[in-house]
Amino acid sequence: QVQLIESGGGLVQAGGSLRLSCTASGRTLSNFRMGWFRQAPGKERERVATISLSGRFADYPDSLRGRFTISRDSAKNAVYLQMNSLKPEDTAVYYCAAAQVTSSWSNPDVWGQGTQVTVSS
Repeated sequence: QVQLIESGGGLVQAGGSLRLSCTASGRTLSNFRMGWFRQAPGKERERVATISLSGRFADYPDSLRGRFTISRDSAKNAVYLQMNSLKPEDTAVYYCAAAQVTSSWSNPDVWGQGTQVTVSS
């Protein structure tokens, strides 16, 4: 059973940057596609970024493309989310998720516990 642990959240001023990390225990992430999601108060959870097994392919919603970058490090069994030019509307709890190739992002196999990101204006 793989467990995901996020870190790196915090309070940052608008225009600043944060790098979130997601580390895994119990199992290698090499067999999982990885993703980052977020959920703001009163809103539905939304997908922020996903990355392929190899790490060669990443996908973002158009609204975040260019500001957020997902990456993975197989040696460290970790996934990262670099967030630049942060805006107050980026404030949310950010979750790491893992999905096997047979699973969809609407129902990933594993969720992390989340890390709070707060962007002040």
